[in-house]
Amino acid sequence: MAKATVILFLLLSHISVRALVLANEQKTWCVAKPSSDEKTLQENINYACSRVDCRILQKGCTCSSPDNLMNHASIAMNLYYQAKGRNHWNCHFGNSALVVLTDPSYGSCIYE
Repeated sequence: MAKATVILFLLLSHISVRALVLANEQKTWCVAKPSSDEKTLQENINYACSRVDCRILQKGCTCSSPDNLMNHASIAMNLYYQAKGRNHWNCHFGNSALVVLTDPSYGSCIYE
């Protein structure tokens, strides 16, 4: 009986700790550094979009405007970052990206 109580306690403790971690987890996004050059931004778009679905950047889609490299790179890099598990190393892009705590969504373009 004592063994069953200990197992139950450990199980409940694990569940409680996991719930606490999830409740306190901060949402983050990955965006392009403003100091990034155009060549790097285009390379980042090419890399990210070769690995994740970037259709939201196509003309007429919710995130196609404004139509500039900084905007498109930020969206593509964030799509990659989110898809790969939001690990800091998935938002490096040769030191041309930043993890931010403020939601970069705008208008109808919602960052995941």
